[in-house]
Amino acid sequence: MTVVEPIKNLKDIRKVEKILAKQNKRNLLLFTIGTNCGLRISDIVALNVDDVKNKIYIQITEKKTGKFKKFPINSKLKPMFEEYTKNLSFEKPLFETKFKNRLDRFAAYHIIKNACKTAGLREKVGTHTMRKTFGYHHYKKFKDIAILQKIFNHSNPATTLRYIGIEQDEIDESYNNFIL
Repeated sequence: MTVVEPIKNLKDIRKVEKILAKQNKRNLLLFTIGTNCGLRISDIVALNVDDVKNKIYIQITEKKTGKFKKFPINSKLKPMFEEYTKNLSFEKPLFETKFKNRLDRFAAYHIIKNACKTAGLREKVGTHTMRKTFGYHHYKKFKDIAILQKIFNHSNPATTLRYIGIEQDEIDESYNNFIL
C-alpha cells in the first residue's frame, strides 16, 4: 500500500486547480470539495445534486465509519455548486461520467493523479491526497489539532498529526533550529 502525501505548497494546489479547470467543471469541483471539506473519496463520489444544491450545509453518513457528518459549505464551494448544479435535477449523482454513470473512486484517482503529474508535483498522490491536503492546511491555519481530529474522526491527536504529515515536519524543524 502506497502512502500518499498532502500538497503542502499553495502554489501547487493552484496549479492543479488551473489544470482541472481547463479539463472541465466536474474535475475542478471534485478536487475542490476534497481539498476544502476533507471528505474521503468514497463520500465525495457518493454525493448527489440534492446534497449540495441550494444548501448551506452538506450532511452525509460516512461510508467508512457509518457516522453522521454535517458541515457548512464554504464561500469557495458555494458559487461552484450553484454554477455546476443549475441545470441538473436533484436526484442525479453530483459526479457523472460521460456515459451518465456515477463517477467511481478509480476514475477520480486517475483525474487527480494525472492533474498532479501535469502540474509537476513530486509528492506521492492519490485521492487521499485531497483529504490530507485539507488537513495539512487546516492545521497550518488554525493550529487546532483537536478540531481536526474531530473532523477526521481519529482516535487521538498523534494519529491526526502523522496522517497529515505534520509530525515529520515538526521533527525536521526542531532539528534544523536546534544548534548548540
